[in-house]
Amino acid sequence: MLTTERDGAVGAAVRGLRGLVVEVESAASRYRESTDPGRRVAEVAVILVTVAVSLTAINFLRDGSSPVALSDALGAPNASFDGLARWASVSIIGYVVPALVASRVLGIRWRDLGLVARRVGVGPYVVLFVVSVPFIAVASSNPEFLARYPFYRLAEGEGWVPYLAAWWVLYAAQFVALEFFFRGFMVHALKDHLGVAAVFVMVVPYAMIHFNKPMVEALAAIVGGTVLGFFSLQGRSIWPAAALHIAIAASMDLFALFRLAG
Repeated sequence: MLTTERDGAVGAAVRGLRGLVVEVESAASRYRESTDPGRRVAEVAVILVTVAVSLTAINFLRDGSSPVALSDALGAPNASFDGLARWASVSIIGYVVPALVASRVLGIRWRDLGLVARRVGVGPYVVLFVVSVPFIAVASSNPEFLARYPFYRLAEGEGWVPYLAAWWVLYAAQFVALEFFFRGFMVHALKDHLGVAAVFVMVVPYAMIHFNKPMVEALAAIVGGTVLGFFSLQGRSIWPAAALHIAIAASMDLFALFRLAG
């Protein structure tokens, strides 16, 4: 009975994926047939150059010294808050700027880039989170993992509020912006031009931003980015993926904090 149900679920998933591919490819074909080739090339160029410029700016600007010593001004117990706040703020701005390009240059509505909360089945996202937690728990015992996480290291005698909590708010906002950039802007702005291949084009730079992470995490980003890309195509909303990303990141920090505390 269980085998039959499992086979039925797999079959339904495969049929759903096939239907999604047909739908996206058909829409892309209609767009290509009805749009001037020169305009199509120009739009793809604008999208991909925007991606390149945004990622380059984030890479070179987020690690510089902060012009304002936030840790001193706010009384933060250690200076790591400065660098982390700068990293998150620059990343958020860099990831969100393409929204202006989409609306002002390409004429794409923000709602069509996944920014509208839609009724999306959250079951697959919950499954992904539940499956990921045991792997995070095991990884958190690895010295390489603990050398990287948590990003904000509590000072001697420091509590979880207010600075760790403030950092987590910035961290969460950064994930929303990241999901918009990759699963929103890249996937939905490119899907009419490239069809389903837009997901795989998106995965390349998404994998590259994980090159400074442990190799296992970077490889997992390829799989996770691809899956979330297809989910975004299907649900046309970035919010469930953003929630999943935040939940996984919070779990990684929490496991690391408890390991270090122990």
